[in-house]
Amino acid sequence: MEKLRMTSPDLTEANIDKLADLFPTVVTETLDDNGNPQRAVDFDLLRQELSDHIVEGPQERYRLDWPGKRAAAFAANAPVAKTLRPVREESVDFDTTKNLFIEGDNLDALKLLQESYLGKVGFVYIDPPYNTGNDFIYDDDFAESTESFLNRSGQVDDEGVRLVANTDANGRYHSDWLSMIYPRVKLARNLMTDDGVFFVSIDDHEYENLKKILDEVFGAQNFLNAFVWISNLKGRQISKSGAAGTKEYILCYARNAEFVSEFLVSGSESKTIMPSIYKGFNYEIKSDAFGPYVTKNELYNTNSAFNEETRPNLVFDIYFNPHDRQVRTAPVSESHKFPEFVKISPHANGDGVHKYHAFRWSASKVESESQDLEFVETTSGWRVYTKVRNVDSTSLKDLIMGISTTQGTKDIEQIGFTSSQFSYPKPVSLIQLLIAAAAPEDAIVLDYFAGSGTAAHATLAQNAKDGQKRKFILVQLPEQIDTAVKGVPAEFEHLADMASERVRRAANQLSDGGGFVASELDGGFRYLRVDSSNKVDVLRSPEETAQLQIGNLEGSIRSGRSGEDLLFQVLLDWGLELSLSITRDDVDGHEVFVVDDGALIACFTESMTPEVARAIAERGPLRVVFRDDAFGSDAARINTEQIFRELSPSTEVRAI
Repeated sequence: MEKLRMTSPDLTEANIDKLADLFPTVVTETLDDNGNPQRAVDFDLLRQELSDHIVEGPQERYRLDWPGKRAAAFAANAPVAKTLRPVREESVDFDTTKNLFIEGDNLDALKLLQESYLGKVGFVYIDPPYNTGNDFIYDDDFAESTESFLNRSGQVDDEGVRLVANTDANGRYHSDWLSMIYPRVKLARNLMTDDGVFFVSIDDHEYENLKKILDEVFGAQNFLNAFVWISNLKGRQISKSGAAGTKEYILCYARNAEFVSEFLVSGSESKTIMPSIYKGFNYEIKSDAFGPYVTKNELYNTNSAFNEETRPNLVFDIYFNPHDRQVRTAPVSESHKFPEFVKISPHANGDGVHKYHAFRWSASKVESESQDLEFVETTSGWRVYTKVRNVDSTSLKDLIMGISTTQGTKDIEQIGFTSSQFSYPKPVSLIQLLIAAAAPEDAIVLDYFAGSGTAAHATLAQNAKDGQKRKFILVQLPEQIDTAVKGVPAEFEHLADMASERVRRAANQLSDGGGFVASELDGGFRYLRVDSSNKVDVLRSPEETAQLQIGNLEGSIRSGRSGEDLLFQVLLDWGLELSLSITRDDVDGHEVFVVDDGALIACFTESMTPEVARAIAERGPLRVVFRDDAFGSDAARINTEQIFRELSPSTEVRAI
């Protein structure tokens, strides 16, 4: 029995709870004066979270450490002067789709998405490059300027792609990989909903380190599962010693485990794929006015410990009318209270002490939910069974078999690619299984190591199967394709090209039928590219600026940027989703963009007039944005603000 505290609340613990919710990485373990473990705040890490520069602090504590960890944490918080530019010619159904395909470094992309998608992503799956010594990883050198880094490394192509080989001869073999993954996990967590889930594939090389990172970022209490995927029963002899490997792992964490429901999947499908793991599901499926059901268990509790003494409210007589199927209840009695009804008494208890077994439902529930009871007359009398409406649902298990790596190759071959064009793509059915279990019907599915685009393919396949409206966001680095690979068409310059084409082909295949039930499938995507900011850095010292150059420094918009380029930077700055509807209107001969039926109106004309401002204000948008250099004078800018104060005072007015 718990004792009353008899003191005021422990505010220190309460404050640690609040910090753990905001910054789970800063809560660690230490020992009290008696040598007992207790929670504590790592103030060095807390200062780091609240600082715009690297904070030093060599205190020993329980945590995973490596050379470069502080720089990696700093990298997650450091801003980038970049934007996302729309590429209509690479997009599919640009004006109507809710999906995004982003080409560029995923660290930059995750930072750019922070405001627009904060707390909105319900499902994350990533398949980062495994640290095998042969794979390529992202090289993030934040201690140097970009120019210095380029000169030093020589590992950047014309697109600005940062890739280096991480061989096991490298003294920072593990550290480089950890520094790569750490900030990308931290940023992804920010984007997740309270009930969001995070899945990441990994093999033996970095499993232990990755789990410690995820424990730190998400909090160990939010660990859900370590799935074991039997990927290759033939086995792969990667090293010269030991046994051949047959498995990979999929680690699963929650943003907040308290809000995550049980992972449920189709029992019959799972049994078909994995008969040795999923058994049963041989019940006869029946149907009534309320839909399909199966009957499984009798209503009475088979445990004799539940009886008239321990559960008196669950011991009663049930009366059933076979003609009109009415159901009534009454206290246990020797008499028959309702002549036109069949009397069903509780089962006799065989413990030698009590008379009856209890029912599993209360009397009120039996009467109010009688449609979920089945009454069956047998040679020994009437019996009552419960109906199970969710006839094909079972808990997902953390062992996945029956889906091999060869299926991933078959998936891409079915849509016209060859096995040589993608290296070890994950099977669609593997990711689809996770989506079916853990992604709600309207969830955003994020994969920022898109690779071949399997996550988008799986999202579309599951939507086509169950008719739901999940959206996807893919991010893929424009990694150059090895020209020596046979069968790669000339139009594919890098992996992002091939991944986006894979999504197009998969969507076309599914929309054409594919054996699925969905009739309206959003198979499009807005193709966005990480690029330099639309704003020009016009900051100059006096000695750097000659008198004749001053006129060239007035414009703040980078040349060659379209109105749509500017619009997407405004969406990012204002924290609006990048999939919102966009229409173009003409206002007094000037092009305006209308976002989400007036959530935002943007006019990037280079010559703003009072007439245009008045026409836009009369529409009453929530937000409006203009080019700052479109106003001929400060007076013109002030006049425009006055127009909105008069006609639409609730409109937020900004300039770019």
